[in-house]
Amino acid sequence: MLMAHPSVLRELIDRYEALRARCAAAHDGHERRRMEDVVYTLCVTTGTREIEAALRAARRQLAWATAEGNGPALSA
Repeated sequence: MLMAHPSVLRELIDRYEALRARCAAAHDGHERRRMEDVVYTLCVTTGTREIEAALRAARRQLAWATAEGNGPALSA
């Protein structure tokens, strides 16, 4: 199975969390579309269909990469 580079996964998770916070605070259609794009990309990147499963898979891959010395430390 292909796996995304750890830095790509970290960026996607960070972007999702930032957009989620902004979308909760304001009802901006543009921000909502950006969040939908990030959700889609995370799902495709992790081979999942739902954001919660995508986040779990991405974090699991980051933990593995960190343990193997192949990626950035998991901060969240």
